[in-house]
Amino acid sequence: MSDHYLEQIKKQEVPVITFEKLSNIPFLKHGFSTRLGGVSEGIFSSLNLSFNRGDSREHVMENYRRIAKAVGFELNHLVLSAQTHTTNVKLVTKKDCGNGIIRKNAFADVDGLITADENVVLATSFADCVPLYFVDVKNKAIGLSHSGWRGTVNRMGEVTIQRMQEEFGTDPKDLICAIGPSICQDCYEVDDIVIQEFQKNFSSRDCEEIYYQTEIGKYRLNLWKANELVLAEAGVRPEHIENRKICTCCNRDLLFSHRGLNGKRGNLSAFLYKIPIK
Repeated sequence: MSDHYLEQIKKQEVPVITFEKLSNIPFLKHGFSTRLGGVSEGIFSSLNLSFNRGDSREHVMENYRRIAKAVGFELNHLVLSAQTHTTNVKLVTKKDCGNGIIRKNAFADVDGLITADENVVLATSFADCVPLYFVDVKNKAIGLSHSGWRGTVNRMGEVTIQRMQEEFGTDPKDLICAIGPSICQDCYEVDDIVIQEFQKNFSSRDCEEIYYQTEIGKYRLNLWKANELVLAEAGVRPEHIENRKICTCCNRDLLFSHRGLNGKRGNLSAFLYKIPIK
């Protein structure tokens, strides 16, 4: 399914990955960028969405204009943050629109964003880590989080849900969630130090599902499954979780992968926002 889907979206002028469960929600728009359809060159070719990796600001801004048009939002509605593999989740509102894109980024050490305001475009950046989308269909609130192995082991999905409960009264049973393009288990080798952290924070039964050993001191870690478990244990109905299982590393022609490209890459972005219902 994923291979056919990816071949189809490659035909778009500016390809955008979407999720069926999110596309069916009338007050919502969303998307996930690829590396195609932009103006950046070299290792950033071509739709790099990072200002901080050495690409020219002019190229990155043009790339943002193109993805904004493809997804359907205004540039000045974007809210970016400086991600540092934390589990810090920030409530944002209309007054925060433009942060990190048309004015200086004021949000340091923030890896999750939540809002209930319309036309506030949440955006998070990726190049192997796991994008997590959250939509409270009852209270019409949304969240978007960045969850690498550090975020996953510290249960970023659960932390985001807790923040949505605090701010919006979200019941996890009312959430529709999606797991975006990120590195698959076959491509993600980690060492003892990482596995020991998961052993501290996940049950032995869960650990059996999320990693296996390949040789002494080497393991393959399944961030997709780990995040599915975190979301389910936080109360999200399993049938409300969509994972297209698109690997960034396996699809380096379409997506940036930190591992697959030895760090010589740009950034992808996830986008999520509410639209007014007429």
